[in-house]
Amino acid sequence: MTAIEAVTIETPDPAALDIFHKAAFPDLPVRARAGDAPTSGFRGFTLSLVVPQPSTVDAFVDAAIKAGATELKAPKKSLWGYGGSVTGPDGTTWTVASSSKKDRGAGVHQIDEFILQLGVDDVAASKQFYVERGLEVAKSFGRKYVSFASGPVTLALLKRRALAKNAGVSPDGTGSHRIVVNSPAGTFTDPDGFDWEVS
Repeated sequence: MTAIEAVTIETPDPAALDIFHKAAFPDLPVRARAGDAPTSGFRGFTLSLVVPQPSTVDAFVDAAIKAGATELKAPKKSLWGYGGSVTGPDGTTWTVASSSKKDRGAGVHQIDEFILQLGVDDVAASKQFYVERGLEVAKSFGRKYVSFASGPVTLALLKRRALAKNAGVSPDGTGSHRIVVNSPAGTFTDPDGFDWEVS
């Protein structure tokens, strides 16, 4: 099984981004490095946390806002659970969600799953691209969604417009994604321009 070991965010100020990550989303395999490639609007991906209950969602969103993030969607109940989203000071979109609509005990600062969601043009074609590079499909729903068994970072693919809608942002955006996926799968660029590098 091919794993994703970390994701690296490119930013003009990596030291400041490291401080944000430690305050808002500690202990995640997220790195920062210098990079200032032109970018605007939605970058085509989200970093997403799945957590046990609503109070955990609130705790992470509150911590992110205190650390300098901007709220995109205030946490609230929906058909599928409870969640919200923020944008980090560097422009990265983060979502935090729980399938539970009610707390089942004391709030715990626990992350059940960390997901890199990529908004792609053609889910089926991107799925095939990644399967050919050794990633193992965990879930697949036709041309709408696929996730891979790629821990510690789960890779998921869905249409760019659907991903943007879920995050509460416009799908419009141009320029660099400003993200690099770190994996032993190799050094390559996928069909939607997402860069991978050997860790």
